[in-house]
Amino acid sequence: MITISELASEKIKEMLEQEASPDLFLRVGVKEGGCTGFSYGMGFDDEQNEGDQTISQEGLKIVVDGDSVKYLHGLVIDYKESAMGGGFTIENPNASATCGCGSSFRTASDAGKPAAEGEC
Repeated sequence: MITISELASEKIKEMLEQEASPDLFLRVGVKEGGCTGFSYGMGFDDEQNEGDQTISQEGLKIVVDGDSVKYLHGLVIDYKESAMGGGFTIENPNASATCGCGSSFRTASDAGKPAAEGEC
């Protein structure tokens, strides 16, 4: 369902090590908002909920809530280094439109609920 590049995996593992909690895992999800209709959420969590789906990839435990699964099938998470630092990038084959900041999208069948103008 989700692919995490080797470099992104290394960065996530480094961040998990800094947290020093063996129970933490990566949670990836989608919520309504952002300038295009949906925004991505990615962070560490230690509690699973009913309906969550679990994936193991590159030695990481990844959890996706049941409502987000339909928007994230085929998602690719990568990490890019640049002169200004680095950051995670997301490539979503389900997105029919994305915003300039790259953190918001909509699909051909669902426009979500865009945030107020100017909020990305």
